Amino acid sequence: MNELSPLNALLNTLPQKGRVEWIGVRPARDAPVIERQQVKITKAGSVEGDRFSGGEGSKRQVTLIQAEHLSAIASLLHRPEADPALLRRNIVVSGINLLALKDKSFYVGTVHLRFTGHCQPCSKMERNFGPGGYNAVRGHGGITATVLGDGSVSVGDSVIAASEAQV
Repeated sequence: MNELSPLNALLNTLPQKGRVEWIGVRPARDAPVIERQQVKITKAGSVEGDRFSGGEGSKRQVTLIQAEHLSAIASLLHRPEADPALLRRNIVVSGINLLALKDKSFYVGTVHLRFTGHCQPCSKMERNFGPGGYNAVRGHGGITATVLGDGSVSVGDSVIAASEAQV
């Protein structure tokens, strides 16, 4: 795609600033997710307190989901709300379209991340939400990211595309 095309300019401009709404860690396989107010995240691929360590080079070191998609999932399940802990993602953010970060790096708090893919639902969604849980999450499961730089994330922190960060 031509670097100067109008579409390319739109794809590379993301002035919205998101906000961290919720943080969760999974201390052990099949254990309930624990809500946290802050976590440290390292380039070695670990979210402090989370059992899953993607390891350096893993494309799934951190998982994020949009708060706005929780309403969509709840609606598809005919429920008033969808508990983010049941989705088993690390970070819930609002105010920024996570899919607009495709092929980009971004900051969540002081952690530098890179978008690596869509976070597809697993069979646990059926167990956690009941019949139809898996399909309710399809297309709304969030994204995966790899860690480019260590840091910490707290509820209330900003989420911003690296190209928009004031350096």
